[in-house]
Amino acid sequence: MMIGIPREKLAGENRVAIIPSGVTQLIESGYEVVVESDAGLAAHFTDEEYRHCGAIIADDAEALYRQAEIILKVRAPEPEEAALIRPESTLICLLDPWFNRPLLEQLADRSVQAFALDLVPRTTRAQSMDVLSAMAGITGYRAVLSGAMALPRYFPMLMTAAGTIHPARVLVIGAGVAGLMAIATARRLGAVVEAYDLRPEVKEQVNSLGADFIEIEVPQPAASGNDGYAKAQNAEFYAAQRQQLADCVARADLVITTASVPGKAAPKLIDRDMIHRMKSGSVIVDLAADKGGNVEGTVLNKKVDLDGVTLVGHANHPSRVPVHASQLLTRNITGFLLNMTREGHFDPDPEDDIVTATRVIHEGRITHGEEPRKTVAPETAETDVEETA
Repeated sequence: MMIGIPREKLAGENRVAIIPSGVTQLIESGYEVVVESDAGLAAHFTDEEYRHCGAIIADDAEALYRQAEIILKVRAPEPEEAALIRPESTLICLLDPWFNRPLLEQLADRSVQAFALDLVPRTTRAQSMDVLSAMAGITGYRAVLSGAMALPRYFPMLMTAAGTIHPARVLVIGAGVAGLMAIATARRLGAVVEAYDLRPEVKEQVNSLGADFIEIEVPQPAASGNDGYAKAQNAEFYAAQRQQLADCVARADLVITTASVPGKAAPKLIDRDMIHRMKSGSVIVDLAADKGGNVEGTVLNKKVDLDGVTLVGHANHPSRVPVHASQLLTRNITGFLLNMTREGHFDPDPEDDIVTATRVIHEGRITHGEEPRKTVAPETAETDVEETA
């Protein structure tokens, strides 16, 4: 079967789904590979490197989609791209299926079988295929660097002849993969770090990285779902949470928010009153900006000043580290594909929990949100959004 690796068309997307070394692995597994010309250029991989590994280079997207039976992408295709995908072929990428219903319908009409990498379950067997966790680690790292560059202060403590510089205080809200990487990065840069998460079981992980875990007294139901992600809470909980977090936010020089809940818009954790209490020159990096934001006033892909506080709403941080992001994606995606490969043939096992969790279109029918999938509740399946942090 022929695997196609197109160039990403989304503005600002520099990653590629498969780097040249991944092509070698796919060919050794029995596939042929066609790569759109310059597909890897933004990630610093040339057409010549792909040729050297055995790939065929297609002049453009139309030529690639005419040949490919399996499409491996990073981001969901634009509607004009989806129109080029061969009927009865297979698409594997980050589909964001909750917010891309029109695209799913377009693909279903063409009988395209689609797998959403956003839905890879958090199980031991699927760990090497977990795209969200791999990209979240990069996101946490880049968030601290973005915050440090915007902050008009040093991060580390410095004792100089001109006086002592006290270390920056960093608050990380949300201790998932992105949050833990942010904590580790901020500590390496010399900051004093505090962290908060509504899941008390992450306290040990936070402390092990040298940060103080903030415990607030807010009655709540179970904080984690069966899928390993944080669960949404009610409005009263978030209001009480904001009230108790206000003092922590006020004393921080840099705040990084990572809170995201599958199937929901990002919870609002910081309001304008809390921002007003922060020191002039402080910075907030909102990693949930593309899901509505954790911070009141965040503008997607913009830096804005609010009461002397800089709000950073950049999205797609992994695209700013395209070499290593593409390297990790290659491991995730090839592992995912080879899990469905039998003796050199693409043959998904309908009883495999990874297949059933991620296949969103099958035989011309949209299956996202149906049983036996357990990642979202049936009544919210069409509007849910995956956690990225």
